[in-house]
Amino acid sequence: MSTIIYSSPIFGPVHSRRLGLSLGINLMPGDGKICTFDCIYCECGFNGDHRPHLRRPTRKEVSTRLREILTQMASEGQHPDVLTFAGNGEPTAHPEFAGIIRDTISLRDELAPQAKVSVLSNSTFIHLEEVREALMLVDNNILKLDTVDPDYIRHVDRPTSKHYDVNRIISDMEKFNGHIVVQSLFMKGVTNGFDTDNTGDRYVQPWLEALKRIRPREVMVYTIDRETPDHHLVKATHEELDHICAMVRDAGIPCTASY
Repeated sequence: MSTIIYSSPIFGPVHSRRLGLSLGINLMPGDGKICTFDCIYCECGFNGDHRPHLRRPTRKEVSTRLREILTQMASEGQHPDVLTFAGNGEPTAHPEFAGIIRDTISLRDELAPQAKVSVLSNSTFIHLEEVREALMLVDNNILKLDTVDPDYIRHVDRPTSKHYDVNRIISDMEKFNGHIVVQSLFMKGVTNGFDTDNTGDRYVQPWLEALKRIRPREVMVYTIDRETPDHHLVKATHEELDHICAMVRDAGIPCTASY
C-alpha cells in the first residue's frame, strides 16, 4: 500500500492542483498520522496503520523552521504562492493552533508578502471559538464537507468521535459569514458492500442546500488523485464534476473543479 507521510513541521514546496506552489506546514508528528477522520480515501493511509511515536512540533519549532525555510527560498529566488496547513492529520487539533496561525501570518508578512495562508481542515474543531477566530485571519479557510448524509459520512469519512454531528458542522460553518471555502470530494466504487458514489442527486441535492445556508465565497470540488488505502475507490469523471460545479454556480456560488 502506497501512502504519503509528510515531514514535520515543514514540507515541500509542492505543486498543488488547487493552490499553486505550496509550502506545507504539518502540525502533526513527522512519522505518523493523527486525525479526527479516518477517511477511506486519505493519501496518508488509515489511522491505525500509521501510529506516530514522535510528538507534535511546538509553536516555537514551527516558527523557527518556517523562518529558516522562507529565508532560504527567498535567497534562491523561490516565492511560494501559498503557505498551506495540511499534512498527517487535522491541523486545528494542535493545542497551539491559534498562536501558530498568528506567527505564520507575521512571518508571511515579513518574508513572503505575496503568499496566501491556507488551512485545509475537516471542520471538526470549528465549534471552538479560538479556532474560528484563527481561521478568520487566514486568506483561505478551506473546510471539508463531502456530503451531509450521516450514513455516508460514517462509512467514508469515518469520524473518530461518536459525537460528530454534520448538522452542527454546517451551523458552525455559517458563523464564518462567507469567509470560507468549502472543499468536497466526489468519487465512486463499492467497499464492504457500501456504494460510495456521491455524484448523484441523492447526495448532491442535500449538499447543495447546505451550501446555500453556509454561503461560502467559493466551493472546490475534486476527486481522488493518488493511491487510496481502500483500493475499491474510483475517480469521479470530468463530466460528473463539471455537472456538480454547474449546479453550484447556478445557486450563485463560485465553484472550481479539480480532476
